[in-house]
Amino acid sequence: MENTMLEKVKHAALCMQRNNWEQGVLAQAFLEAGDTATAIQLAVEAVHRQQQDGRCAQIGGSNASTDPCAVGEALIVAATETGDPWLAAAKDKLLYWALELAPCSPEGVVYHFDDSKLIWVDSCYMLPPFLAAAGCFDEALRQLDGYWQILLDPAKGLLSHQWDDAAESYPRKDVWGVGNGWAAAGMIRVRAMLPAGYEAQKRLLEDRIRTLLTNAFRHQRADGAFHDVLDDPTSFREINCGQMFAYTVYRGIREGWLEETFLPMAEKAREAALAAVDPFGLVQDVCGLPFFDKPGVAAEGQAFFILMEAAREGWLRSRA
Repeated sequence: MENTMLEKVKHAALCMQRNNWEQGVLAQAFLEAGDTATAIQLAVEAVHRQQQDGRCAQIGGSNASTDPCAVGEALIVAATETGDPWLAAAKDKLLYWALELAPCSPEGVVYHFDDSKLIWVDSCYMLPPFLAAAGCFDEALRQLDGYWQILLDPAKGLLSHQWDDAAESYPRKDVWGVGNGWAAAGMIRVRAMLPAGYEAQKRLLEDRIRTLLTNAFRHQRADGAFHDVLDDPTSFREINCGQMFAYTVYRGIREGWLEETFLPMAEKAREAALAAVDPFGLVQDVCGLPFFDKPGVAAEGQAFFILMEAAREGWLRSRA
């Protein structure tokens, strides 16, 4: 039954209209699920919509700086697997955008948009994994460290959603569930790509991921879901951040550094996600389209269901 459900979720995801980051996270989902061919196809379409400045999957006049980089790892795989010089050139253009052209703070932290000085927690997922996949390990770590230092709420042990460098204030200080999910998932991907000689940096990322998971799971509801703002029970019930946390837990345990005490909470979050899949294969009650301010459906919610299941399958195989 669950395999049939997963196939429905995949098919529904491919049928959805997608923005730049959604194209990227879906490509990553198919990549981690072992469907490299579909991941490559998604990367190719992202290149069809590449701007002259290098940003990929651009539709609707997006002014995002980091979101177009979400397809980066899949694009690297596409270029490598096919040997296509067009894809290789597109990958190089996207990397040049990320390293040289994207607007950033005086400290070098890349802003989320090209027309403001906003720093969003979402960028933890969109940019650093691409940099790490491209071999720019120090820059990937520098970006993650910058986002962490700017957005961490020390009292809560969680990350705030948005900081405005121009106003020197938080437009949204809320500890958004999906935002902390983006951060945890981005960090675990970067950690896994770090080569020998980066042991101290791996330990630091592990500590930060563990901090986010520990403090997020304090707010898990009895039904396995979370609230949109983790510590605000008046905010709506939300499914996707649970998928993101479960994905991170399954990967961390499989990789041998995260304690299995997190497993029951991840399984509970997964059960809530399974219960949210409707007859069309849409994961309901995620932070939903088009403005992510109410429960609904979203391509990223579909993608993280796929990522969660792929990570769980990897964990199960590691136990066999």
